[in-house]
Amino acid sequence: MVKRSKKIGTALLATTLALSLAACGSSSGGDQAKGGTSADGKSGEPAKLTHLTYWVSMHSAAAAQMKTYAEMGMYKELENITGVKVDFQHPPTDAAQAAEQFNLMMVSDKLPDVIETSWIGYPGGPEKAIQDNKIIKLNDLIDQYAPNLKKLLEEHPDWKKQVTTDDGSLYMFPFFRGGEKVRVFYGPAIRQDWLDKLGLQKPTTIDEWYTVLKAFKEKDPNGNGKADEIPLYFTKDDVGIDAPFLGAWGINYGFYQVDNQVKYGPIQPEYKEFLTTMNKWYKEGLLDKDFAAPNDKLFDAKMTGNQLGAAPTYNGGGIGKYANLMKDKDPTFNLVAAPYPVLNKGDKAIWGQKDFATNGIGAAISTSNPNPIETVKWLDYAYGEKGSLLFNYGKEGEAYKMENGKPVFLPEVLNPPSGVSLQQSFAKHNRSTWSAPFVLSDDFQMQYLALPNQREALEIWSQPTGERKMPLVTPTKDESSQYASIMTDINTYRDEMFLKFIMGAEPLDNFDKYVKKIEAMGIEDAIKIQQAALDRFNKR
Repeated sequence: MVKRSKKIGTALLATTLALSLAACGSSSGGDQAKGGTSADGKSGEPAKLTHLTYWVSMHSAAAAQMKTYAEMGMYKELENITGVKVDFQHPPTDAAQAAEQFNLMMVSDKLPDVIETSWIGYPGGPEKAIQDNKIIKLNDLIDQYAPNLKKLLEEHPDWKKQVTTDDGSLYMFPFFRGGEKVRVFYGPAIRQDWLDKLGLQKPTTIDEWYTVLKAFKEKDPNGNGKADEIPLYFTKDDVGIDAPFLGAWGINYGFYQVDNQVKYGPIQPEYKEFLTTMNKWYKEGLLDKDFAAPNDKLFDAKMTGNQLGAAPTYNGGGIGKYANLMKDKDPTFNLVAAPYPVLNKGDKAIWGQKDFATNGIGAAISTSNPNPIETVKWLDYAYGEKGSLLFNYGKEGEAYKMENGKPVFLPEVLNPPSGVSLQQSFAKHNRSTWSAPFVLSDDFQMQYLALPNQREALEIWSQPTGERKMPLVTPTKDESSQYASIMTDINTYRDEMFLKFIMGAEPLDNFDKYVKKIEAMGIEDAIKIQQAALDRFNKR
């Protein structure tokens, strides 16, 4: 839940693993593993798993304090329990460099044993990764050797639908958000102390936002006698994440659906209205002049430097983070959630951030793995009762203690020293504030959202209907290359023109030319591919 990194955790599991990994799995679905089948499929003693290579991007909250996930309390304890030493392979934290490394890795003959990523983004989707002989199909292995995940999928057929390919393949141990409370974690935030100082109400419509932002610009709410306030910060990436502000016009920055009919937001007439509004705000100095070049450290400096009035942000990695960073520096600092804006007072917001049960991230077993059965058992531990505690919280006694049958984080974890974010504090012990192959629990979330402002944010940001959001569909092998070819060019052009229209480098009178160019680039073919994928998803 860091400002620009929409990766958040997972965890809700239910089994014990008292033996080493060689024996961690049970066909009965109980807690104890009883031995099983060797990796070559013959009956007898199971192969002893002692070592795994595991490729996964490292979250910034962890990277700030460790070189590898192997140093995290959760994984150190998992090694003690299972006897399996994990050699984590982390790509650079820069997203573009990580993507490049992933692509290079996937053309190699020798892959890591486990690869954790967003498989929805694999060219052709996860089914293509199976057909390419990069990862293994897991249906039979999960059925025989992963009783915890098997039970979970049987109990939640809607979850299973989201992690199954159109051809019926299971391909990963997924990250799941177990309940409604852990699926909403992002939205518009505003300085309530600035509103109070200027006698203003929290804005709900685009027009009310304009009034508030003008006041932030002109009436010195930070009280330093300088016109240094930045009323609003948002970037192209923010617009792309469930459409704060843009969603007021009923569209988003990509594909959406209305009554199962796919549409593309950036060519709709409403998109021109949004751009016109943002161009006006930019001209009047209401948008941060640096919005075209996002920079996390600069954003932090502006927020903690008492310059920034409002921004879309995360609940833990935003509202909670800055409350902790500012609690000693400025006790009056009060960043709170604002509703997703609408056009007309009283309208119900359609667009807002709310994840599905899964976000497409999960751990797949590569075809290079010599011990797939034992790796399945190792991964399944996370979905059992003891594994759930470990993945959600960390090691008992170091990160949490049991009170009245429930895990409760220790005070030193929940109250880190000033200058250390709560997310960083948790990252020493677990991956629950971003993602991992486990089930994130509501109980964890309600401890993570320790502040009243955070719990209020959960309520406020849960209001939009989300009715137009596309599910996590995937193109077929044949559609994939055509779709990628079309959308790579369109996305580049769309992003370029987004900036030019708002900053005034391109007149809005040229919007129709822009739409015609996107049409000429093949958007209708891309819409047809998305429509076919949606139709297949609905038939899963």
